[in-house]
Amino acid sequence: MSDVTDEPPDDGASGRAAEPFTYNGGRVDPGESANIRYGISETYLGDPVRIPVTVVNGERPGPTVFLSAAAHGDELNGIEVVREVAHDWDHSELHGTLVCLPVMNVPGFLAQERYLPIYDRDLNRSFPGREGSTSARRMAYRIFTNFIEPCDLGIDFHTSTRGRTNMLHVRANTEEPAVGRLAKAFSSNVIIAGEGPSGTLRREATLAGIPTITVEMGEAHRFQRRLIDRALTGVASVLAEFGCHPDSSVHWPGWRTVIDDDNEKTWIRADAGGIVDMKHGRGEFVREGETICAITNPFKEEEDIVTVEAPFTGLIVGVLENPVVYPGNPLCHLVGLSPDTRTALERERTTANSRSELRGAADEDR
Repeated sequence: MSDVTDEPPDDGASGRAAEPFTYNGGRVDPGESANIRYGISETYLGDPVRIPVTVVNGERPGPTVFLSAAAHGDELNGIEVVREVAHDWDHSELHGTLVCLPVMNVPGFLAQERYLPIYDRDLNRSFPGREGSTSARRMAYRIFTNFIEPCDLGIDFHTSTRGRTNMLHVRANTEEPAVGRLAKAFSSNVIIAGEGPSGTLRREATLAGIPTITVEMGEAHRFQRRLIDRALTGVASVLAEFGCHPDSSVHWPGWRTVIDDDNEKTWIRADAGGIVDMKHGRGEFVREGETICAITNPFKEEEDIVTVEAPFTGLIVGVLENPVVYPGNPLCHLVGLSPDTRTALERERTTANSRSELRGAADEDR
């Protein structure tokens, strides 16, 4: 079951043959795949900086979809999602083209740093880029013009910054109907609406007529298998919705909330410095007034303990992992839930707990 659309997917392919995918310096014909190392800059020694790109061009016409990751060099979960789609999936029946960019920020990836280690520039604030500008914008320009502009839609994978973690959710400008359709097709439980900051890939690609969403999932510096598998389900759902895999089904997540009001979301920040005892993790449901965490000093003196409570009933989308804070540091990202969504969430978790108990009982009987 899906509430994405009541219309049959439009793959944009009616009455036309599959076409080659072209970029500056090469092409990939229908029915072919190519692994490309594409030069976007040079090092201090004059050696080329090349990004890996895999293009899979189906024999049948359909949309061109980009999957990108590691615009921030230490965000690894998306890399594995894009690699598995590119190299482990069977694309013999693919309608259209997949453009897979597993590591966009190669200098940051090599240094295992978030930003380009060139004056600390943020590649994901540099799109669509500009030739003749800063190093970051030149890199962004070559990525954007060669591998983003030829596409019809895209998914850009991210994680939280170091020291924090996110539950899997989508960020998208849902006021654009095509972007809203894409966001729902990914089948995450939570969609946070908004254009996104200037210079981000999803915002600039959408403005260029390429509906694009961001998928946030987990934390930096690691692979998290459960999140990776859940994201792969989302990609498969998108490819089904847009006709790339027309014989597959769109996935329904069971419940969904779209956060499109600033009053429905907040970053809860520390009002005191200290050591954090977090009571809830990412993806957990909390009620208004419930204790989210406590902040203590090294002596755990009772009179100095600061208790942080939920300002409203909702879901913890992002949460602190590094348990030390200064005043003003973020503790968690809380989003509100409608009564109907709360009911669906509680029903889902009751069912999951019941299944877990049954499995445990079965194990004991063996």
